[in-house]
Amino acid sequence: MTNVFIFLKAFLGAFYDKGIGSIFWGFLHIFYNEGYRDAFANYTANFSGGEWAVAILFIVLIVAVVVALLVLAILGLRKLARLSKSKVLPQDLVEECANLKKQLIKMSAEKDRILGMRVSDVGNYNGEEGEEENKDAAKAGESRFYKLTEIDKIYADYVPPVFDDEMTLTEFCDKFRNFACSKMRLFYQPRIIRLFVAGMSTSRLIILQGISGTGKTSLPHAMGIFLNNPTTIASVQPSWRDRTELFGYFNEFTKRFNETEVLKKMYEATWNDQIYLTVLDEMNIARVEYYFAEMLSILEMPSRDEWIVDLVPSGWPNDPLHIEKGRFKLPQNMWFIGTANNDDSTFAISDKVYDRAMPININSKGIAFEAEYQEPIFISYKHLEAEFKKAQEEYKVPQEILDKINQLDDYVIEHFRLAFGNRIVKQLKEFVPSYCGCCGGISGLLDGLDYVLCNKIFRKFESLNLSYIRDEIDGLILYLSELFGEEEMQESKEYINRLKKLF
Repeated sequence: MTNVFIFLKAFLGAFYDKGIGSIFWGFLHIFYNEGYRDAFANYTANFSGGEWAVAILFIVLIVAVVVALLVLAILGLRKLARLSKSKVLPQDLVEECANLKKQLIKMSAEKDRILGMRVSDVGNYNGEEGEEENKDAAKAGESRFYKLTEIDKIYADYVPPVFDDEMTLTEFCDKFRNFACSKMRLFYQPRIIRLFVAGMSTSRLIILQGISGTGKTSLPHAMGIFLNNPTTIASVQPSWRDRTELFGYFNEFTKRFNETEVLKKMYEATWNDQIYLTVLDEMNIARVEYYFAEMLSILEMPSRDEWIVDLVPSGWPNDPLHIEKGRFKLPQNMWFIGTANNDDSTFAISDKVYDRAMPININSKGIAFEAEYQEPIFISYKHLEAEFKKAQEEYKVPQEILDKINQLDDYVIEHFRLAFGNRIVKQLKEFVPSYCGCCGGISGLLDGLDYVLCNKIFRKFESLNLSYIRDEIDGLILYLSELFGEEEMQESKEYINRLKKLF
């Protein structure tokens, strides 16, 4: 062991004397060296002016080198400090993001709690005593539903207009197209109008989707003017999260229900038989299944007597006439028209919404044409629905076509693991005959069927991993030709081929 210590002492001593020590003392001698003093004493006494200039120049250069070395050392230390900070910074950001996320979750939960109180609990959170206080307040003042009560007063002496109960679906579509052209200079293809009207027979929710500038919002707007009943346009906001955005909420402090324009129009629709349209403009800028979830469930009820919404927990003596015990029965004569754009600023519309709605694609601008001048009309929703039922009897989907649909369903299940479902078959039986009625004959049968298959069934392929099933697509196209003919189902075939090209 003694030999090892002697070796280490000798080795480290040499390392210090010839290495680190030499560098340290050499650097120190740059600033303090007796050689400088001796040089000045021995050589400068006999310097001429030029020699002094050269000496001073070299001294300045040496000082500049030393200063430069010091500056470089300082800059290097600062850079190391910044690098050390940058290594810590991402962790700081992660922690800050985590804290912000926790605060956001807490704020969202608080908002949901407040909104829940607004909808139902707030009117009853004080128990029976609180409810009695509310009733006493109602007796002392005006109705808590101010706008709805005003509608009761307006319709107290209502005289309904004379409705045209002889108009067919074909005439309805043609007159509206002429009206939009002659009165509003809006040009729509006949097929778009027929799809829109036939869609009203299938669902109370119609989705108009496509590129911007093709007239998605102007179509229902023009229809409202044509029907002598202006369309209500509700601009959906990104903050919409629940049904209060559609109906409003009860304010416990003011003892008033904050009614929305949508609720006002709904209530007005219960007083007459006109057709009412409400546009949910840019409907997918917020999640549709959040703010429209309750409406989707209610409108799906088979009996219209079940189309009931609970606005407040209980009734007050001076509530509007058509609100009983805080419950409001949705009008049968109102349709909701959603407009949707698919871009980075919007949410994808879920299958739950698509299955219950009737989507209509508007991807091209109408071509200008000349039309006869057409005045607005009065038509009742009862007559329109009677025409739908008449068409569904007259142009009932043949059993042969239904058998082919069942075969197609089996094929899609086997090759794509998708099924049509009873809801879509029911919609097909309603939409296709109504579309034939709008076209004026059975000639629209396969066209309407093609549209339903494309937009209600094959649209679901977008949710599949098409890179794994692309080899099955060609077989599906051949099977469609085998079932319906080579020249039929062109829209479905083009859509499937377009999907295939994307992968």
